[in-house]
Amino acid sequence: MTCRDVAGRRRDLTVFVSQGHVVLVAPPGETAVLAPLEVGRLRAALRDAVVTASEPA
Repeated sequence: MTCRDVAGRRRDLTVFVSQGHVVLVAPPGETAVLAPLEVGRLRAALRDAVVTASEPA
């Protein structure tokens, strides 16, 4: 999902599942600044990842 850093530059947050764990990759050395709509998208991505991580292998 796309976000911005504190300087307003476009950055990406990535959510994925690895070996039954939810992994969140943030911009290296940066702070992710999320608008309310982007927070909703992050929440949805995390929810989907949790569902996937909870499925039997």
